Amino acid sequence: MLKRFIAYYKPHLGMFILDMVASFFISAIGMTYPIITRRVFNVYVPNKNIRFIIIFGVVLFILYLIRMLLRYFVQFYGHVIGVKMQSQMRKDMFMHLEDLPYSYYDEHETGKIMSRMTNDLMNVSELAHHGPENVFICGVMVLGSFVYLMYINWILALIVFACVPVLVVISLVLRKRMNDAFMETRKDTAVINAALESSITGIRVTKAFTNKNKEIEKFEVGNNQYVKSRSKAYKAMGLFGASTNFVIDLFNIACILGGGILVIYDRILLGDYLAFVVSINLFITPLTTLINFVETYQDGITGFKRFLEVIDEPIEKEKPNAIDNVELSGDISFKNVSFSYDDTKSILSNISFDIKKGETIALVGESGGGKTTICHLIPNFYKVNEGEIIVDGMNINDLSFRCLRKSIGIVQQDVYLFNGTILDNIMYGNLDASMDEVINAAKQANIYDYIMSLPDGFDTQIGERGVRLSGGQKQRISIARVFLKNPSILILDEATSALDNTTEILIQDALNKLSEGRTTIVVAHRLSTIKNANRIFVINEGKIIEDGSHEELIEKKGIYSSLYLSQFKRNETMEF
Repeated sequence: MLKRFIAYYKPHLGMFILDMVASFFISAIGMTYPIITRRVFNVYVPNKNIRFIIIFGVVLFILYLIRMLLRYFVQFYGHVIGVKMQSQMRKDMFMHLEDLPYSYYDEHETGKIMSRMTNDLMNVSELAHHGPENVFICGVMVLGSFVYLMYINWILALIVFACVPVLVVISLVLRKRMNDAFMETRKDTAVINAALESSITGIRVTKAFTNKNKEIEKFEVGNNQYVKSRSKAYKAMGLFGASTNFVIDLFNIACILGGGILVIYDRILLGDYLAFVVSINLFITPLTTLINFVETYQDGITGFKRFLEVIDEPIEKEKPNAIDNVELSGDISFKNVSFSYDDTKSILSNISFDIKKGETIALVGESGGGKTTICHLIPNFYKVNEGEIIVDGMNINDLSFRCLRKSIGIVQQDVYLFNGTILDNIMYGNLDASMDEVINAAKQANIYDYIMSLPDGFDTQIGERGVRLSGGQKQRISIARVFLKNPSILILDEATSALDNTTEILIQDALNKLSEGRTTIVVAHRLSTIKNANRIFVINEGKIIEDGSHEELIEKKGIYSSLYLSQFKRNETMEF
């Protein structure tokens, strides 16, 4: 893990070296104070040499001025290095997230993913800056002061340093407890972010059902758990800090007792003792900094571990020699396909069927029967457990994801629009399209007139997830997006559900135009919308139990016929 962390320093190696050089001189200048103190009180004070005392004072002033500039450099550019590393990690994570399979997002909440990309990486950035700086500066100070203290008086130095092993043992014992506590805190922070993201996204539903108190209750569960875990972390940190600081206080006791006795017996000069006391502070201060740095280290290393958990998730894999340069026409075959999302329940069982180029087939049946799963398998969003899916005579696993998916257009019931303009969302179907092509797509989707009625036209901001648009308007924009993509295979997954009759007519007309000349797979609950399909497959518990045209299935008087007649009667009753 350390090797992977250090790799992020490589692009900034030059600035990092300068940062470390500046840190070294900061430490070196800090060491001059006890040396000058010893010289002044042992030589110049007894000889009453005021001139040299003033000269050393001026020298110290100049050195401290230089140290001020060096500290500015370290603070500014050190943090810039940390932020740039954080930016690269965030970019790496985002790019990796883009390549992860559908199944990853089935199992991980958006809020938790966002927590790893924001809170965790912020802590990693702090570690990236303060880690090398603290370790280097404090390490030089501790080592330098130790050597100098031994030089002043090795007996007193050994008396004082007898406390160091105790400090090391306490730090090692309590470190793991802190690590575990901070990891638990990270997880609870992610839970809060996930709950917050869910509640804010669904705020309109909350208001519609007046369930504010329920959302507060759900949020408080995670919030209270966070307080509990954070309290546990602070308890571990408090025990760590109190124990280590107590040991550090013992340094002062040892210095006073040992130094006082040595001075009484003339084993150390007063000037040497004063220099020793100053140098002890130079030893203790960086040691304290290193101890306090443990919290930053725990936060940062925990955040980096959580970052690596995402980065190490296996991405969607295609064959190294996957076909990438063919235009698919739309012949589709399922050959003995079986699929399950996990090992507990089979979703599809030995499904086989053929769709010829330009045909329209419909999938009907009870919810959970496997219709949407079939739609997800065609673009290779999930890997089949058994069997194979063939497009234009080629196994979809032999095609690159780009080659396969650029030939497939999907219109779903739950339309997702990005925060931006209407133009941005339509052009998502083809980022290189001209404005004339965008206008033509909007006209074919029966949304152009509405767009032109808006003050800003295509530049109208639609809000998060298209909140400023009606369901029908969002649906027609998504259809325009697919028109612009111009795929050879079209998947309509309940694209006209939950719409009023007038809007449904507009959208159905747009979908009919969109389906012309394309291989089309339609999932629909309203059977009246699929009467003209070439074939209809009735799916039940992962199997095709009936297939044929609308007329053939009606004549069979099976499940499809029962479903259609029940819907027909229901519609007649509603119209009455």
